[in-house]
Amino acid sequence: MLDICLLGTGGMLPLPDRYLTAMIARYNGRKLLIDCGEGTQVTMRMLGWGYKTLDVICFTHYHGDHVTGLPGLLLTLNNTGRTEPLTIIGPLGLRKVVEGLTVVSRDIAFSLNLIELPYERQTVKVGEFHITVQPVPHNVKCFAYTIENQRMPKFIVEKARKNNVPQKLWKQLQQGNSVTFEGQIYTPDMVLGDARKGIKVSYATDCRPTEALKELITDSDLLICEAMYTDDSYLDQVKKHKHMLASEAATLAKETGAKELWLTHYSPAVPNAYIDQQGHKRFFQIPKRVMTAW
Repeated sequence: MLDICLLGTGGMLPLPDRYLTAMIARYNGRKLLIDCGEGTQVTMRMLGWGYKTLDVICFTHYHGDHVTGLPGLLLTLNNTGRTEPLTIIGPLGLRKVVEGLTVVSRDIAFSLNLIELPYERQTVKVGEFHITVQPVPHNVKCFAYTIENQRMPKFIVEKARKNNVPQKLWKQLQQGNSVTFEGQIYTPDMVLGDARKGIKVSYATDCRPTEALKELITDSDLLICEAMYTDDSYLDQVKKHKHMLASEAATLAKETGAKELWLTHYSPAVPNAYIDQQGHKRFFQIPKRVMTAW
């Protein structure tokens, strides 16, 4: 089961009813955070998933509205009694940024495992999460991310029996382990079916659409993409500052086959609600507790 929640959807500055950018994922009880805007520890508390099992924080880039929640979150984690290391991933410059931010949160009982990634596409694995990063155009070095869970092939009883696999070995083989029993080697392919596609969640903010970004996010089960403005008249402005319109995010989702699109990183100028063509009131701010699960 993979759960996703947007802890904040605002850009530039926090508003009373719109927290700054952060997204959290939960898989097999472990958690991953992308960006950590001011007040992120508050919305994590509202969500109620807890703090202790946070394995990794991924920074897209080092503008204040994406990173200034880190000191408070570290202190909150420390107050839970955490002792295990916390991994933080980001573009080059991560160490300098974290050293500056943690001047006020140095007295923590756990270590920080800082992974500065070169500015190129790559995949890393942290705990339960397979993370792919892709450089995207912004006015500072910026990454888009995808996270995927790796699903084990389906266990096929008929295949196990056909291959005369002793039942006492089924569980180990189902977990992907080879077993030697009574002088014979049994391998997982003797009981498992074909590989199964995992769940793919993509996250892109503070950037312009590019072919490399399209390649990264293709066939996402969920695309979370910035919508700095919802009015297309701001096109020249978002191009100048390397952001995206809501309509551009929707086009990206359509062209790459995303099954679902969530918008985020709204400008403070974007109102919280609008009236659609059917006369219904719709909200741009995604409620803090909305999540999707597969």
